[in-house]
Amino acid sequence: MRGGGLLVAGTTSDAGKSVVTAGICRWLVRQGIRVAPFKGQNMSLNSFVTREGAEIGRAQAMQAQAARVEPTALMNPVLLKPGSDRSSQVVLMGKPVGELSARGYHGGRQKELFEPVLACLEELRGMYDAVICEGAGSPAEINLRRTDIVNMGIARAAKLPVVVVGDIDRGGVFAQFFGTTALLSPEDQSLVAGYLVNKFRGDVTLLEPGLDMLHGLTGRRTFGVLPYAHGLGIDEEDGLRVSLRGTVRESVVAPPVGADVLRVAVCAVPLMSNFTDVDALAAEPGVVVRFVDRPEELVDADLVVVPGTRGTVKALAWLRERGLAGELARRAAEGRPVLGICGGFQALGERIEDDVESKAGVVDGLGLLPVRVRFGVEKTLARPVGEALGERVEGYEIHHGVAEVLGGDPFLDGCRVGSVWGTHWHGSLESDGFRRAFLREVAAAAGRRFVPAPDTSFHTLREEQLDRLGDLIEEHADTDALLRLIEEGAPAGLPFVPPGAP
Repeated sequence: MRGGGLLVAGTTSDAGKSVVTAGICRWLVRQGIRVAPFKGQNMSLNSFVTREGAEIGRAQAMQAQAARVEPTALMNPVLLKPGSDRSSQVVLMGKPVGELSARGYHGGRQKELFEPVLACLEELRGMYDAVICEGAGSPAEINLRRTDIVNMGIARAAKLPVVVVGDIDRGGVFAQFFGTTALLSPEDQSLVAGYLVNKFRGDVTLLEPGLDMLHGLTGRRTFGVLPYAHGLGIDEEDGLRVSLRGTVRESVVAPPVGADVLRVAVCAVPLMSNFTDVDALAAEPGVVVRFVDRPEELVDADLVVVPGTRGTVKALAWLRERGLAGELARRAAEGRPVLGICGGFQALGERIEDDVESKAGVVDGLGLLPVRVRFGVEKTLARPVGEALGERVEGYEIHHGVAEVLGGDPFLDGCRVGSVWGTHWHGSLESDGFRRAFLREVAAAAGRRFVPAPDTSFHTLREEQLDRLGDLIEEHADTDALLRLIEEGAPAGLPFVPPGAP
């Protein structure tokens, strides 16, 4: 097989396209098939830097890991990073090319990007046995179909069969499957081979009559019913959807190795980016991670994390308006641990000069670290390696702000003053030795008898989670039928479901 393909579409955002795509990639690579993920256009604040210095969606980097290949810009040629409700930074082939309103993007720029996106997909298909493409939102967004470069537009151009995923846990999945199909044009419908039910709880035999009726109504089969799986902990696309009251994932809470647990509070700043930085903390036995937005929620925290953000100045204003800034200052004065990452690091500094991101000019930071930040037009995209706390650290950088460190003790690219740390490096806590050393420092400063587990491997845990996704596909989907789709395309003669696109 060479150049086979499949588009995993969804009835809604968050239907499970990302994890199903990752699961299919892991299942295929375990069969000895060389596979790569692809998403023509992604909208996310959760991004990653490839080894060649390109910025892509974090979900595609996770899918590449599932496929056991190195992520590249080809896998996500267009990334939109929201800066407000109405505008986004456009990242093309891993590099920022400008800021556009939604109207400006869909009004013309998106159509211009279609050929480059298609060229990336075709290049991948020439390199791999199969390419598993992920759609965005719903393929039946009829107001956007004319300029679509990520759903049926790319499926039509590349002649990709389409499987539509629906989240049954939300309810209404039969209506979603039927309505999605019925709102597509006859040409688009001819590529929709069938459906995949996601997040099912209960006895599948109770669902089967509905699946039979759906087949009768649409002429399309269901390729599998995936059960609801707890504790997957797989990277999501958009930090804006994080629950402020829940834990950082659905990870199984393991008992602490020492006498105490360690409580971590993550400030849920506006336009939060790369919130996956704290996943490695949540993976540690005895570490409890939660997102917060009120000052009283910081009081009992042993560590407060101010995470990355696409809007540092906006995050600063939010921290002050919510009363969180004052609580952070009190913590610093008392020697209680605070960690700032990327935009959070910038916010902890003395001053920010921003004529690029917010265009707010000179803005006072929180003054907890001796750092001054100036925003530059060029974005720093890097994969640094260094040492801190006596341990090797790997990370990645994605920022416009250039930090001038004026004092304190060195800490990665940033600094430390007392129990306040700051760095631009995302992903540093995934380095196991460094994470354990850092948590020991936090526990000592917080007066907790917490002991990091000696054998927690974040990479191993991630591999186990990706294998679980592969298992879900292998055990609960018709893999023979999926493989035929990937190799041969959509079956001929699929019936038209009226009324079709208006």
